Amino acid sequence: MSITASTRALALFGDPVSHSMSPTIQNAAFTAAGVDGVYVAVRCASDDLHGFMRGLSKAGGGGNITLPHKEKAASVLDVASPAVRRTGACNTFWGDDDGQVHGDNTDVDGFQRALVSFVDGSPSGIRVLLLGAGGAARAALMGLLEEGAEEVIIFNRTGERARGVARRIGGEKTRVVPLLEELRSESFDLVVNATRLGLSESDPSPLDFDILHQVGGAIDFVYGRKPTPFVRAAEALGIRATDGAEMLVQQAAASFERWWGEPAPVDVMRAAMKESQPE
Repeated sequence: MSITASTRALALFGDPVSHSMSPTIQNAAFTAAGVDGVYVAVRCASDDLHGFMRGLSKAGGGGNITLPHKEKAASVLDVASPAVRRTGACNTFWGDDDGQVHGDNTDVDGFQRALVSFVDGSPSGIRVLLLGAGGAARAALMGLLEEGAEEVIIFNRTGERARGVARRIGGEKTRVVPLLEELRSESFDLVVNATRLGLSESDPSPLDFDILHQVGGAIDFVYGRKPTPFVRAAEALGIRATDGAEMLVQQAAASFERWWGEPAPVDVMRAAMKESQPE
């Protein structure tokens, strides 16, 4: 597909973005669907986000937001989806014919779709340990509660931030622990890593799984060409684990549907993701 003056521009804004598979996934989807668009990744400082988002939206484009800007992006929107209003985070935006900047949090959809495909049976009634309290953690918490999780325990290095997330989204089914040591010998159906630990292969795992009595499964929001530290730590103890690749594909599909108003070619997007990550 050739790029012309009428090609719609979409971009990923964040810092870092050099690791992102989103351009590979979205451009493959655009080609397969026959839509006239191009998708690029742009490293963006926090102070520049407002101008980038509004300028691109006003020009008829849109895009995605990644770490560490998802919460700030929510404040740029003119029209926010219920998911953005509840989580306080935005990862997808676009301009519309009304001249306004619209936004959604497709991390919620993406996490829910990946969750349902990963757990054995329904997520309803599960007990979850959630690591992190940023935009990704907010999406995970909303998705877990909507899928019927019985209890979600949140740990974050900054306790007050975690308590704010619990108050905003969690209600009675959410509890914050100040120290992971307090969970020694407890059991969880699922542990979710929604921190940024793992973006570098040298990062430690955000959790020592040995302190827990039993874990049914582990999902990492981080993904990479090799298993993440979190996934490696879980699998070393025989815990079934997955990284964020499927979630990335699913939230990308939801973003595609917001921008183009048609079903996303999910199989094509998943194949592009796998082909870009050789063994």
